[in-house]
Amino acid sequence: MLTGAEIDELLSSFDQAFPSRLRAYAMVRCLIDLGLRSSEVVKLQLDDINWADGTIKLVGTKSRRADALPLPSETGAAIAAYLHEERPVTSNRAIFVRHVAPYDEPITTKSVKRAVLAGYRRCGWTRTGVHILRHSMASRLLRAGAPMKEIADILRHRSLDTSAIYAKVDLTNLAAVALPWPGSAQ
Repeated sequence: MLTGAEIDELLSSFDQAFPSRLRAYAMVRCLIDLGLRSSEVVKLQLDDINWADGTIKLVGTKSRRADALPLPSETGAAIAAYLHEERPVTSNRAIFVRHVAPYDEPITTKSVKRAVLAGYRRCGWTRTGVHILRHSMASRLLRAGAPMKEIADILRHRSLDTSAIYAKVDLTNLAAVALPWPGSAQ
């Protein structure tokens, strides 16, 4: 799980100039801000974003149902910058498309993983997991006081138990409010 400072550091690592920088940054914003899985990022279509309402529709997810989430302004701005400044001209409706031939195809989950791992390397980290960003988002929501039901809805989990695995408990804050064990020295 990444701390808030580590998330900021990771996002800042995309300020450097490198090929497909805006695409990589927008994909990582989707992972961090929306808690999307890599497979969900690659399935995003241009028609899934409702810019007027500030929502994004997720179709064909692991839960096999369509869900709508609020689109955070930072995520929307990152996607818009990619679409306007870096996305190749293509008739493909996928948001994230290949930047090397064949251009008219959507990216794969390997492209998402490569973007995240390259960000980790620019930070000097040895982490190798992409899913940690989903866990970090859930933990961030929990620390901010979001109820588990809301976290489960955002993660699109049917069970609160599944979401509890993702939203790691903040032991430092929990220890501050814990009562001493009966009969123990205080």
